[in-house]
Amino acid sequence: MPYLDLPSHRLHYRIDGDTAGGQSKPWLMFCNSLGADLHMWDSQVAGLWQHFRMLRYDRRGHGLSSAPPPPYGLADLGNDVLVLLDALQIERVHFCGLSIGGLTGQWLGIHAGQRLGRIAVCATSTKIGTAESWIARRDAVRKNGLAALTAATAERWFTPRFNAVEPGTVGKVLDSFVATSIDGYIGCCAALAGADLRQDIERIANPLLGVSGDDDPVCPPADLENLAARVQQGRHLSLPGRHIVNIESAHAFNAVLLEFFDSKAADASRANH
Repeated sequence: MPYLDLPSHRLHYRIDGDTAGGQSKPWLMFCNSLGADLHMWDSQVAGLWQHFRMLRYDRRGHGLSSAPPPPYGLADLGNDVLVLLDALQIERVHFCGLSIGGLTGQWLGIHAGQRLGRIAVCATSTKIGTAESWIARRDAVRKNGLAALTAATAERWFTPRFNAVEPGTVGKVLDSFVATSIDGYIGCCAALAGADLRQDIERIANPLLGVSGDDDPVCPPADLENLAARVQQGRHLSLPGRHIVNIESAHAFNAVLLEFFDSKAADASRANH
């Protein structure tokens, strides 16, 4: 398995997609939500592999990546992306991040916009929750572990209907949630407690798409609509689902990404159907 060894931790990553023709396909990088691993994007890889070279990775303390001692800041998470791109000699990527992954994408757009093409930020906000709520979450996880949060997580992440008709899919996501390193999880809770991009978001010049789940209780559509309105080139759309909208509305989500990141490929795909 491919890993990048850093002084304080190890990042696990994976490259998928059409690599024929060397540099002919654009790079598309995915960034996970809190408590998920890179497999949360499996439906995107299955649907879009012909159009992109896709880079996924496990955030520090998630999946097969190791956890440096907490706490972390949002800049730490953003710099992990830049270090990984440098190590793989990738100059520029399109970027898609969800929840804390969307905050990471915003940070990159503000501080390293030249390394990104287009940015999709999904089920996120310029500030998610309150510092107090994330500190309370950190303390609860430190005391009781992650398994105690699975029922509430399933309810926040997926609609009742999806929980009922796709129990296997939900179960796999929750398995990766429970397997997350405690240090990694509480470290990212600290990053979320301190993340507030409300004053800086207007600096993002990259084309940006905000994608919300229309029933998301964590980051409702109004958050994404406001975010898209405040960047220099933004637009917003909403899809059926709650927080993990890329899984709940996978087919529609893939179509949206293809149109945003590769409009010519989207036109060809529509012509063939």
